[in-house]
Amino acid sequence: MTLGPGDSPGFLLWHTTLRWQRDIAAALGPLDLTHVQFVLLACAWWLNGQGRRPNQLALARQAGTDVKMTSQVLRTLEAKGLIAREVDPDDTRAKRLRVTEAGAELAPRAIAAVESVDARFFQPVARDDALALLRALAGLEN
Repeated sequence: MTLGPGDSPGFLLWHTTLRWQRDIAAALGPLDLTHVQFVLLACAWWLNGQGRRPNQLALARQAGTDVKMTSQVLRTLEAKGLIAREVDPDDTRAKRLRVTEAGAELAPRAIAAVESVDARFFQPVARDDALALLRALAGLEN
C-alpha cells in the first residue's frame, strides 16, 4: 500500500511551517519587520534585559541563525534605528549589540503580535503537549 503525502510527517510539517510562517509574516508586516528581523531584535532585547550585551556570534547562537545572515540582518536593523553596534572595549574587532530606544519600544509589541499568532495557531493542541513535541523535534532539552 502506497501512502499519500498526507501520511508523511515531513510533508505535513512542511505545510504546517508554511502556514505558521505566513501568519507570522502577516502579524509582523504592519510593524515593518520580517520574521528573522523580529527574532534577532527580540533575542537582543531579551539578552540586553538580562544585562548582557551580546556580540554578533552570541546573538546568532541564541537565535539559532547563520552568522553571516545574522550580520546582514543586523545591518538592516541598525539602518532602521532598532539596534546599535558598538565597539567592544575588550576586543576592538568585535561589536557589542544594544537595542536602541526605538527597538526597545518595538520589541515587546512585536513579541505580543507573534505570541498572539502562536496562541491561535497552536490552540488545537494543549500547550504542554505542543512544547514537548517541538522541543523533541528541535533537539532541545526541556
